[in-house]
Amino acid sequence: MSDLPGVDLARLDAYLASAAPGLVTGPLRAEMVIGGRSNLTYYLGDGQHRWVLRRPPLGHVLSTAHDMGREFRVLSALAKTSVPVPATIHLCTDLEPLGAPFYLMEHVPGEVLRTRGQVEKLGAARTTTLAHRLIDVLAELHTVDPDSVGLSDFGRPDGYLTRQVARWRKQLDASRSRDVPGIDELHAQLAASVPTSTRFSLLHGDYRLDNVLADVDAPDITAVLDWEMATLGDPLADVGLFVVYSRSRHRADDVITGGVTSAPGFPPTAELIARYADATGTDVSALDWYVGLNCFKLAVVLEGIHYRFTQGKTVGAGFDQIGEMVPNLVRGGLAALAGEESL
Repeated sequence: MSDLPGVDLARLDAYLASAAPGLVTGPLRAEMVIGGRSNLTYYLGDGQHRWVLRRPPLGHVLSTAHDMGREFRVLSALAKTSVPVPATIHLCTDLEPLGAPFYLMEHVPGEVLRTRGQVEKLGAARTTTLAHRLIDVLAELHTVDPDSVGLSDFGRPDGYLTRQVARWRKQLDASRSRDVPGIDELHAQLAASVPTSTRFSLLHGDYRLDNVLADVDAPDITAVLDWEMATLGDPLADVGLFVVYSRSRHRADDVITGGVTSAPGFPPTAELIARYADATGTDVSALDWYVGLNCFKLAVVLEGIHYRFTQGKTVGAGFDQIGEMVPNLVRGGLAALAGEESL
């Protein structure tokens, strides 16, 4: 057995032998999955079987299994629906085996498409089909009845949008290191014009192409991943973020999604949103506000990364460019609220 940071294979093997007898039939091997930004993901195998293990970041102090438990719960609930998710296998809330809670899920075949080059290899026709499937799956998620899958208490939908505006302002205040023109104005405009939600649903929280597994030959989506931000709220919040990720001119997807939405064959954002509206019966006329909210949210997230980078606490390729994205997102948010940008 060869350990990786965050996974002591001997202790994990001993734990699983007791907690899940018969699951592991040979020596365990682990491989870290590169690409995640928060919770850690590993491929785990015993020579005959392959699984995926998820755990919190290293050094993460967590008194309960809240985060892992929520991911495990939503995946287990969605297994009863048409939303493609990996099957859950085991949740461990005991800190002893790995020093943090973790869960196991099935390994699902598929490719994570993180760069424009990967998408271009599909060709325009398959790219179009896959993009249509991407928005269709989001529509399927938003039409799941939380009560019917046991998730009626998975979040507090009432007041969700107001709390989001306040939450990201608090996050901004915790990571201020420079003047970002317009960011306070963007927050003020959002806070003064919070729309009244007309419906609530289960939200993914970070839905985009590189958070799903794709069968590039079909093409199809084999699994939706990274449910750590899932909750109950206004579904247009997910749609607004999808729009921001789709707009390369805000440069958000240059760094965050690798420019995948600018590949030949990827449909215009307006076409995808119209498809979503048709599938769900959702009124998207107020979507500009949700786009503004998510420009603010991403600006705050990237400003926090920039802040940690300037302090020498974040290293790696591309982090030196993160700060340049923030003003573009702020401008994009203000333009969306002013109705100056069409889909």
